Amino acid sequence: MKIGILKETQKGEKRVAISPNIAKQLIEKGFEILVEDGAGEASQFKNSDYEKVGAHIERRGVVFKEADMLVKINPFDEEDLKLVDKRHILMSQFFHKSNPELMKAIAAKGATAFSMDAMPRISRAQDMDVLSSQSNLAGYKAVIKGAYEMTKIFPLMMTAAGTITPSRVLVYGVGVAGLQAIATAKRLGAVVEATDIRLETKEQTESLGAKFITVENEGEDSEDGYAKVASEDYARRQKEAVNKSLFNADLVITTAMVPGRKSPILITEEQVKHMKNGAVIIDLAAAQGGNCELSKMHKPVIKHGVKIIGTTIAPESVSTNASDLYAKNMFNFIMHLTKDNQFKWDFDEEITDKTLIVYKGKIRQNGKTA
Repeated sequence: MKIGILKETQKGEKRVAISPNIAKQLIEKGFEILVEDGAGEASQFKNSDYEKVGAHIERRGVVFKEADMLVKINPFDEEDLKLVDKRHILMSQFFHKSNPELMKAIAAKGATAFSMDAMPRISRAQDMDVLSSQSNLAGYKAVIKGAYEMTKIFPLMMTAAGTITPSRVLVYGVGVAGLQAIATAKRLGAVVEATDIRLETKEQTESLGAKFITVENEGEDSEDGYAKVASEDYARRQKEAVNKSLFNADLVITTAMVPGRKSPILITEEQVKHMKNGAVIIDLAAAQGGNCELSKMHKPVIKHGVKIIGTTIAPESVSTNASDLYAKNMFNFIMHLTKDNQFKWDFDEEITDKTLIVYKGKIRQNGKTA
């Protein structure tokens, strides 16, 4: 089977789906690897790095023509689909619940599509979970970006001229990104607080040395390992409980996203008005609408003395590490789906069932092909 590694075309994207090291491992497993010319350059992987491990560098059209499986990080776009046909197996983060028209377009081509972001949150799939591997970097980078944008330092510092008190950091959402943000801010010496609708995250937060802001309610459970939309009552109570910490924070990092739905608004403009002058909000949920009412994707906003930065920030800004991790996830996923370099098509197996969105031109729903 031939695997085609495509160059990402989304604005600002610097990652590549398969690194040279993982390309080598796939070749050792019997796959033939075709790499679009320059696909890894923005991640610091040269064409020669791929050629050294036995991959072939080809023009974009040749990769589409010869490959059986095509891999990307971001969804295939209209220009990509012009070159897709019914024999192709596509793999990327399709975010299919938010992009039903794209999935219909793929089905119309008669192709097959696996959505990497649909990976179930089960122990067997942990080493294939691209959302977790990339979010881990996002949490780290959000703190670094916040530190750059702030006009204060994180740690307590005692000098001959006086004592500098530590900055206060508030994290919304204690998932993979949130936990890494907490850990990074703590390492840098900040006073860190966090909140999440899932009470199950309280212990994780406190284990990292941060304070968990408890809401007087029973909380909400996760859904298949992901956060779900909070009830109106819980959202109101959470806002009341968090306001004091929000208004005292120097840096706020928001990470709350619900698969297939618009990001919940956690910080309104009215709340921003009461925040400290010079505070910074890093909104990692901006791609899905943002957790802050004032967020704009890739466009810093300064309102009421607060700087709001809406971004996905991490993966593309640390593209070498992000590509390495994504590629390892992809390798494990491909190995899970195949035997002797051919797909097993085990529709009753949970990982296959959850990630296989389109099969030979038919959109699958509830584990069945429509």
